[in-house]
Amino acid sequence: MATSHIEHKLRLLPDLPGCYLMKNKLGKIIYVGKAKNLKNRVRSYFKSSHEGKTAKLVSQIRDFETIITTNDKEAFLLEITLIQKHRPYYNIQLKQGNGGYPYIKITNERNPQLKIVNTIKKDGGYYFGPYPNVYAADETLHFLQKVYPLRRCNGYQHRPCLYYHMGQCLGACFKKVPKSEYQNQIRHIKSFLNGDVGIAKKMLTEKMKIAADSLQYERAAEIRDQLKYIEITVEKQKIISNDTTPRDIFNYYVNHGWISIQIFFIRQARLLKRVKRSFPIVDDPVETMEDFIGQFYSEENHQTPKEVLIPETLDADLISEAIGTQVRVPQRGQKKDLIDMAQKNAKLVLDEKFRLMELDNIKTKGAAEELAVALNISSAKTIESFDHSHIQGADIVSAMIQFVDGKPNKNAYRKYKLQNEDHADEAASTREVIRRRYTRLLKEHADLPDLILMDGGEIQLNAVKDVLENELGLEIPVAGMVKNDKHKTADLLFGELDEHISLNPKSQAFYLVQRIQDEVHRFAINFHRKVHTKHSLSSELDTIEGVGPKTRSKLLNKFKTMKKIANAPINEIEALGINAKTAKNIKYSLNNIEK
Repeated sequence: MATSHIEHKLRLLPDLPGCYLMKNKLGKIIYVGKAKNLKNRVRSYFKSSHEGKTAKLVSQIRDFETIITTNDKEAFLLEITLIQKHRPYYNIQLKQGNGGYPYIKITNERNPQLKIVNTIKKDGGYYFGPYPNVYAADETLHFLQKVYPLRRCNGYQHRPCLYYHMGQCLGACFKKVPKSEYQNQIRHIKSFLNGDVGIAKKMLTEKMKIAADSLQYERAAEIRDQLKYIEITVEKQKIISNDTTPRDIFNYYVNHGWISIQIFFIRQARLLKRVKRSFPIVDDPVETMEDFIGQFYSEENHQTPKEVLIPETLDADLISEAIGTQVRVPQRGQKKDLIDMAQKNAKLVLDEKFRLMELDNIKTKGAAEELAVALNISSAKTIESFDHSHIQGADIVSAMIQFVDGKPNKNAYRKYKLQNEDHADEAASTREVIRRRYTRLLKEHADLPDLILMDGGEIQLNAVKDVLENELGLEIPVAGMVKNDKHKTADLLFGELDEHISLNPKSQAFYLVQRIQDEVHRFAINFHRKVHTKHSLSSELDTIEGVGPKTRSKLLNKFKTMKKIANAPINEIEALGINAKTAKNIKYSLNNIEK
């Protein structure tokens, strides 16, 4: 439901194109969108029913603002800029970098050189790739340095470098290399990296023949290996067309509120790389896809090719203007086949994701049912588990976790600071937390768990039963999770006589108990660390003259850690209402502690 504040703003929305920025209760921008008609689009968030990610977004919106533009294209370009600036949580979050795929770069210098880089910059250099893997790029680079050398040294050093003697440097180390010589080599390198390897193969074949005729068999063998490398590394991928234009291909598939995107990178007339993305969508699928492409090339490590191919559902003119390159919608032929192939791959990825999710649900639910059968109880749908934690008796805490259908339900996790100060009395600690947990559930008329699992032996187990049966009148099955001498899950204690129930170590039920035991221990330890750290800080501050409970609270609330308090300027400490003398005592004492 929209608040009165939002209701008033909705009435003032214009029937114009533009962008809208959704904000949460802290005023933080959590989503940016564009619209042909701001009034219709923004109102739809609050006046229509939603599910999935959109419903979660709407539940967090507490305010919004709009920016009017002249037309749809301006709104599209502005949206990309706003997303780049604010990085809203609910917008598409592209992964940084290019997934580890390297490029080969010809630097823009008086004496240029070849390099492998992972980042594309607007520095006038020539970039080729991306390459399928680092090894392929590295071997290609070494090949080019041998066949079409540029500069491999650090520059002028009065004498020829080792690479010059090896024939892999044109000699900038000791002489002025003519620009025309570099340009000739760069022309050959560009031709090779764009897929025209015929010239290089012909040249190498001639050199190999000359070497063989001159009885230089080792040199001939080396050149033969270089020819073989071209065949294996450069030509091994299937040529998909005779057109060497660098192009990227986008397509998508939508189902159950998710979008799956496929991007094919065609370089040297070959399919060199594929990127896939899948995520829940908030907006219309077509607009989501257009936004994705616009943002994709705003990432610094994605080079815009000469041509981008998209399906006919998208606006080619709009995308072309946004990314600054030619965008086409192929209708037939090889390009259309590639578009269709990208969509088939997108569908395959999403179908597989849903199948895996379904299998995971079946497996986890099956594990709970399997555990119920092993214990001979009616159900183990909801399981709650407890564990205690302390350090030499200090700061005793307990933690509770809940699993539903074999999966952790973290919204139901609970933390308890125990009043019982005797860490050796495990039974007392257990009684206290069980009493507090289930007394509360009874008062709230809340659902009780089907099974309680205790991380401990007979002492904890009997303490739980005592409170449930004799104090609260509850009949909830309770089992103890027993560990072996290697501190690994071994079996369960269960029943009136606390009998050992062995589970098959390869069963899903055993795996579920193991996960619950590890998770409750992790949760308890983490909670205890926070409590202990806070108390440790407090005790150190308590030793400083002039620092009482109120001053201690002010310092911890403001600076959080002892180090930050020690490093804080005296005027910032005084700004908390602490007098100058005490502030100086704090600084002096903590700096001595730090040392």
